[in-house]
Amino acid sequence: MISNRLSIEQAINKEETSLGIELGSTRIKVVLIDHSFQTIASGSYEWENQLKDGFWTYNLEDIIKGLQDAYREMKEEVTQNYGITLQTVGSIGFSAMMHGYMAFDEHNELLVPFRTWRNATTGAAAKALTDLFGFNIPERWSIAHLYQAILNEEEHVPQIRFITTLAGYIHWLLTGNQALGVGDASGMFPIDETSANFNASMIQQFDELVASKGYPWKTRDLLPKVYVAGEQAGILSEAGAKILDPSLHLQSGIPLSPPEGDAGTGMVATNSVRKRTGNVSVGTSVFAMIVLEKELSKVYPEIDMVTTPNGSPVGMVHANNCSSDLNAWLGLFREFYEAMGHKVDANKLYSVLLNKALEADPDAGGLLSYGYLSGENITGLEQGRPLFVRSPESKFNLSNFMRTHLYSAFGALKIGMDILTKEENLAIDSILGHGGLFKTPVVGQKMIAASMNVPVSVMSTAGEGGAWGMAILAAYMMNKNQEESLEDFLDQKVFKDVKGEEIHPEATDIKGFETFIERYKKGLAIEQSAVDNLV
Repeated sequence: MISNRLSIEQAINKEETSLGIELGSTRIKVVLIDHSFQTIASGSYEWENQLKDGFWTYNLEDIIKGLQDAYREMKEEVTQNYGITLQTVGSIGFSAMMHGYMAFDEHNELLVPFRTWRNATTGAAAKALTDLFGFNIPERWSIAHLYQAILNEEEHVPQIRFITTLAGYIHWLLTGNQALGVGDASGMFPIDETSANFNASMIQQFDELVASKGYPWKTRDLLPKVYVAGEQAGILSEAGAKILDPSLHLQSGIPLSPPEGDAGTGMVATNSVRKRTGNVSVGTSVFAMIVLEKELSKVYPEIDMVTTPNGSPVGMVHANNCSSDLNAWLGLFREFYEAMGHKVDANKLYSVLLNKALEADPDAGGLLSYGYLSGENITGLEQGRPLFVRSPESKFNLSNFMRTHLYSAFGALKIGMDILTKEENLAIDSILGHGGLFKTPVVGQKMIAASMNVPVSVMSTAGEGGAWGMAILAAYMMNKNQEESLEDFLDQKVFKDVKGEEIHPEATDIKGFETFIERYKKGLAIEQSAVDNLV
């Protein structure tokens, strides 16, 4: 233990550490890793999006406060455990939830509040651009947000000088460099795989589409410079160091890796960047990423085409809603338990209730729920209303109730994944899961394995999440051999001794989920009626 501590102290003092920071939808997390890729300190900050003037957003003050609080917590842990006041690290990387819209003017002022991926307000723009490009443009993508603002004739559009994602914004704020990793960039505008850059012909098409408007900008000038994993994308400026660490201990000049999206860091954290591999990330939203070995036969509105952090094509199924409604129900059970005069252990509460789902009927007993707090693109809902429905014949008990909400959390995801596995006959060698739901062993894996009919593994590193994955990307930038690919770096160095717990889908669960998903599809009319009639 003493030798391990000395090794970590030496790594800190010799700047053999990497710092990963990820701004997720409910938590900002900071992770510091050593030269053996182990987490040596971490910090976090809980936050929530807000519905303001019809848009889901986070304000800039919360972004900076959360960043600083999470960094300070990590820094204090370093001091407490190793007696060192952290002044520098070997490398830094920023990550955040993908997509969305942050538009700035010539004075670097945000023109409209940050519009997150969660907004389902760009349907007309997304459809028009999909038709124009012959390439699926989801509603979440930055270019869809920009074009919808144009269609809506929003006053700010002529004033735009650059647009970026949340990760790109933080990176720019702390380095002065308008940069983006190719994975995050692929959620702004389509990427040309051969160049690992924005698709030039589609940029020209978009310029021609809006030429009559006479805007004082060209599309390419609005977009950040694209980098691939392993490249250096800037250094921490003096102003950036003061923002991240207001105590002024942190030194400037630290190299930064390309800022990435949470999808890319999830792929890294689960070693899922090789072709025919994939991962599923479970949180407020849920998405599956499958690295493709061949092009899809046609355009599917349910499938995003994005890339790994090193530019390989990925089929992404992204559902806007996942665990929020499940968490709300668990909160209700917690409130009941406390009202009965008992003290609640949150981990035990989750474990007991989630494990009840394993005792349920395979099809969840005829129950049905929709955890739609917001619109859901895969099922065509522009807004959401959390909903629980049963018939008089349903088997209404706690185990079926819990399985229903787990199935529902993955319902929209299954509809998208069925396109890849059943219509495109996509070969998937392995799926790795990560996210908070997997902290309870077995349950989440069994449900997802049943939904996809694919073995699902969870590694010991999965709980580290995207901030750890971002730290790994920062470490790759500093420590890779000259010709070492990201895949080889992960296989041979990061995950060499990491074991995963694999669960294969069971026939009864597969059949049960298929029965449930047919009920889920038929019941979408009920959800739409709730949207239409429940204000």
